[in-house]
Formats: sequence, C-alpha cells, structure tokens
Amino acid sequence: MEVAGDELQTEVMDHHGIVAAVCEDLGIANKINQRMGRQDPRRIVTTGTAAVALILNGLGFTNRRLYLTPQFFASKPVQRLLGVQVSAKHLDDHALGKALDEIASYGSSRLFGEIAFEIALENHLVGGLSHLDSTSLSVEGQYDVEDAAEAVELSYGHSKDQRPDLKQVIMNLVVNGPASIPLWMEPHDGNSSDKKTFHETIKRVQAFKEGLKGCPDFKWVADSALYSKDKLLKQTDYLWLSRVPETINEARSLVEQCDMDIPWKSCGESYKVACYLSTYGEVTQRWLLVYSEANYQREKKTFERKLAKQDEALEKALWHLGNDKFQCEEDAKKAAAKLIKQYPYHDVTVTIEPIKKHAQAGRPRKGVEASTFAYEVKTTFTRHLKAIKTFLNRKGRFILATNDMDERSFPNEKILKEYKKQQNVERGFRFLKDPWFMVDSIFLKSPRRIEALMMVMTLCLLVYNVAQYRLRENLKENKDMLPNQINKPIQNPTLRWIFQIMEGIGIVNFYQQNIRDPIRQLITNLTDLRKKIITLFGPSAKRIYGIP
Repeated sequence: MEVAGDELQTEVMDHHGIVAAVCEDLGIANKINQRMGRQDPRRIVTTGTAAVALILNGLGFTNRRLYLTPQFFASKPVQRLLGVQVSAKHLDDHALGKALDEIASYGSSRLFGEIAFEIALENHLVGGLSHLDSTSLSVEGQYDVEDAAEAVELSYGHSKDQRPDLKQVIMNLVVNGPASIPLWMEPHDGNSSDKKTFHETIKRVQAFKEGLKGCPDFKWVADSALYSKDKLLKQTDYLWLSRVPETINEARSLVEQCDMDIPWKSCGESYKVACYLSTYGEVTQRWLLVYSEANYQREKKTFERKLAKQDEALEKALWHLGNDKFQCEEDAKKAAAKLIKQYPYHDVTVTIEPIKKHAQAGRPRKGVEASTFAYEVKTTFTRHLKAIKTFLNRKGRFILATNDMDERSFPNEKILKEYKKQQNVERGFRFLKDPWFMVDSIFLKSPRRIEALMMVMTLCLLVYNVAQYRLRENLKENKDMLPNQINKPIQNPTLRWIFQIMEGIGIVNFYQQNIRDPIRQLITNLTDLRKKIITLFGPSAKRIYGIP
C-alpha cells in the first residue's frame, strides 16, 4: 500500500459544517465582537471567533478539555468553518483564555442575555412562557481567588450531581419559545438556594427585557422552589405557574383527601385534575390537583418494596428489644416508644412484663415469693392500614398553582400542559452535562473563566436547539422526511442523530511543492442523504460543504 506524501492531505468535516453554518446564520461571532469594543487590528483570534471555536469544540462531542482545542482543530478545515484566516495553532489556551476573560469582564449573563434575546427576536422564537430551573456543575482543582469579590464562590453545597466531595457552582437557566432555546443563564454560588436565586433571576430578566422592542410579557414557570409566601406571593408584577410544596398544611391536606371526595375530571394521558380556589398568602390563585396513574403505579411499587424491607427490619429490631433487660418499667416503655416512632406504617402492640427470681440460689423455701429484678418487652405488630392508605393517597398527586385567573385563555388542561414543558429545561441540563459534551467537570482555575465557559456552554445549547428546530420545521414545510436509526422516515429527528449521519465527510487537499494553498479540493462521501440534509440547513451550509 502506497503512503501519501505532502502533496495530498485530508481534513475531517463531519457535522461541523452544519454547526458552523448555524453559528454564521445567527451571527454569533459578530454579535459578540460588536459588544467587545474596539479590538487590536493585529489580533488574529477575536473574542467572537474564539467563542465559535469553543462552540464547534463543544458540539464536536469529543469531551476534549479547553487546552486541547488546538488538537481538536488540527484535523479540521479551520478557515472554512470559522470564515476567517486562522489556523489550529492560533486557537491555543492563551487566545481562548483571553476571550473568556473578556467575556467575564463584560458580564457573562449580560452578554448571553443580549445575544440570546437578539437571536430569538430576529428569528421569531420568543414565546410568552419562560421556564426556570437550576442545576449544579462540579468543579475540580484549586482556584485563584483574587477576583472572588466579582465572581461566583466555588463551594460545597447540595450536589445535584451526587458529588458532595467536590465544590460546585450553580447555574440558573431560562428556556423559552417553540425551539426551547435558553434566553438567560446565570451563575450562582455553590451553596446558593433556589428559593432566593429564582426570584433574583426573574427580577433581572424582567428588568432586562423592558428595554427590548417586540418582546412579549412572560408567564414564569418553575418548580416548588419559586412558591413562597414571603417572595412570590408578595409581588403582582407578573403571572406565574408553580408547583406547590406539600410542606404547606393546606396543600398536604388536599393531596391526602380520599379519592371519592375529589371532583376529578379526566385530562387524557392517564391524568385527572381537580381545580380549587385558594387564598394562601392572601393571594387569590387557582390550585390544580393533578393525579397521574403512571406515577401512582411507579411510586406505589417503590413504597411496597420499602414497606417489605421495613417489615423485616422491624421484626429484627423487636426481637432484639425483646431480649434486652431493663431496670425499670419506665425504661422499657421509653425504649419501645423510641423504636415504634421509626415505623409510622406499623401498629405495634407492647406489653411490659416483669422478670422475677429469688434472691438466694437453690430451691426456695415454702412461702417465700420471688422478687422482680428486671423488665422485658413483649411485642406483636401489624401494618398500620389507615396510615398506609393516607400515604398512598399522596402518591401520583401534586398541586400546581397559578395567579392567572382567566380560565378562558388559560384553562385547567393548559396549566398541566404548560407545566409539563418544564422538562425542556431539564433536557437542556442533561445536554450540558452529557459526558461527551464540552465538559462534565470544569477544570479552569479562575472562577471568572468558569462563568464565561458556562456562558459558552449555554451558547452551544442555543445553537443545538435552534438547528434542530429549523431542521424539523423545514421538513414539515417541505412535507419531507429523514430516516431514523431503524430507517423509518420521520419529521422530528434529533440533531445528535443527524450529526451521526454526517460522520465520514472529509476534504482532500492537493498541493504543489512550495505552494502553501491547495491547488485543488475535493469534498468526499457526500451521499444523496447527506446532500439533502445540508440543503435543509440553507445556503451557508451548502457553501461550507461545497454544494453548488
């Protein structure tokens, strides 16, 4: 087999051309550069170019660390992807680190918000419903703290990653519109509380969008961390939809009601709902009690397994208790009561019996009675059926609350439907924390750079969701389809699957001696299916892939 010389070189294109085309169409690099002010004309890698390079790296799904970005681009057609005269060696940790510093100096949340809102408004992707949630990102290593006053604090806290051994940073994310694009991201200290930061985020976003033209009023959707008497229910500036925490007595009593006493109405998909009027916190609101049959069956099975384990554990504990000896009857009662308290779903019958014996060894004399020297506990137990029934009443049920009292424009069925879209934020978090994404743990040494990288990671999510939405809309508009993993034609493919279809596309460059630029280029492995996909993404994608 012959080995090619320097006159023939190949580059990997794969799906990166699609990502580059979407970034170009959205104008991400230009939007960032416009906000960075005047930059040195001799500078090769601008802030916007560096950000797009990081997006390409992140959506390459190679799990490469930041300092390995030049290695990622070493086999890629960099100029074709970035549209500027740069090479892989220019995309080193110095150039990328400088870009992250500039993003942090401008303000990571501010920059992302300005770009995301501008893109959403330009592409008519802003809706009236904004979903808010948070997640934690684990960090490793040591960090410079000279700028700690201006950056988030990396600290231990409740880890949603199940990594309590690592410090973390919290990210609040706002998702909006038909494409479920992130409109706002906000880093917070690692030990911050959603009950506080959710309201701060909403306040900042509300103030930010007041200066925007054509932006609709938002109805805010979040989980129970948003619902609080001292914060949410004291304001009337915006409409909201939230889950009600069952720690509230009124809510707990409602979910524990007997099924026969609830005016259920079928809501499809194995859901039932019942609407109530509440004035909790002196605010008139609708409470929607929701029952999910699927959730009930799943939670019931989990509880039954737990109950079976408690049966075994209680039996062993009572056996040990019965073999203990107590100096007085009161001690025996206290020990039994302490144990019974740990098993609220069991009825335990307790009998305290004295243990008697004669003071002297040997056969006792006639007429001499034995004296009590200790007490023992005799027990039997059964399941507490009433407590179990009350507990199972809560399973599969939850309460949604809203201050939107217009049942004509916002009927009860829509309350449930809109709240279920909260999974769009959770889906975004799963995307950001995918081990094949840019980072599953952050290794940067500066808290400010970590904030900036979180902003770029969220830009990756924005680009991904916009690209996926555009593809699906174009398929619907053209009444066309693409094959899924089992070759079945569909109109809603995931972009990740499209990326896999595009694997194998390359560029062959032909060179002559002492001539730097190739004299000829060939795009390889462009099948009809791949050409069709590229065409669906528009002129920019066709140009990058060399399709006339």
